[in-house]
Amino acid sequence: MILTITPNPSLDRTYEVPVLQRGEVLRATADRMDPGGKGVNVSRAVAAAGHRTLAVMPLGGAPGALVAELLGAEGIEVVPFEAAGDTRSNITLVEPDGTLTKINAPGPELSATDSESLLETVRTHSAGADWIACCGSLPRGLAPEWYAELVARAHEAGARIALDTSGPSLLAALRERPDVVKPNVEELAQAVGRPLVTVGDALKAARELRDAGARTVLASLGADGQLLVGEEGTYYATAKVTLVRSNVGAGDASLAGFLTAGGEGPEALASAAAHGAAAVQLPGSVMPAPADLAPSSVAVTADVPLDRALAEPAA
Repeated sequence: MILTITPNPSLDRTYEVPVLQRGEVLRATADRMDPGGKGVNVSRAVAAAGHRTLAVMPLGGAPGALVAELLGAEGIEVVPFEAAGDTRSNITLVEPDGTLTKINAPGPELSATDSESLLETVRTHSAGADWIACCGSLPRGLAPEWYAELVARAHEAGARIALDTSGPSLLAALRERPDVVKPNVEELAQAVGRPLVTVGDALKAARELRDAGARTVLASLGADGQLLVGEEGTYYATAKVTLVRSNVGAGDASLAGFLTAGGEGPEALASAAAHGAAAVQLPGSVMPAPADLAPSSVAVTADVPLDRALAEPAA
């Protein structure tokens, strides 16, 4: 069982448009509505793979009720924490070439009492969890050290923690030695404070996160693959993608694939790459099911192509 915590969930509306024209009336060719947030997407991918998951999150108002309803329809057990304000609603516009334009609302503000209650909610529901995945940005009212406190408490309870966040929240949590951190290439560059131009640059940055406290680093490099740096060694994975429809939630699907495959080693990395590649070929934030995966399209090697230039260098 994988327990997820999403401190700032959302109701996501995705519209596919022929072309994005500023100031014009746009007619969508397709649209969909999904429960959103990084931890929410991890739970959705875990459930799609046939595993049990428990999703902890603050929910409020009609959007929050709809998020819970949509997750329930996917067979996901939701542990809602009542928020004072409405759950945020986000909008994504997708162009035919896969270009995304996103509008993310800030979401409700949580109080100090809410912060402690949310930590306690996670603790009381973590018994029996193989992994706890803590994912996404923190809502207003939660300090950057909140994830660090969550990691510390989870470790005290004997749980393994996977963390997918960025900026000060990521850096603060490293001192508590999370079992896995999953930055994308932009977040990796931000964490080390310098541009990343090659795969070798990304590998060096991932090793620095390990030196700072992360036990394992699973780094998403977008179209350039994924890196795994941990005690079991360093591995690099690529996966063939024929058509990019939406990269929303692709990193979350990768993390779910990694954790459901054990959370360590090249086999788990291959699962992560297969899930991420499948996700970008699906509309909106649809999470891949086993039938969507193409394991044969994944290549994993210990020979990292250090000089390979990143398609989109991270500043």
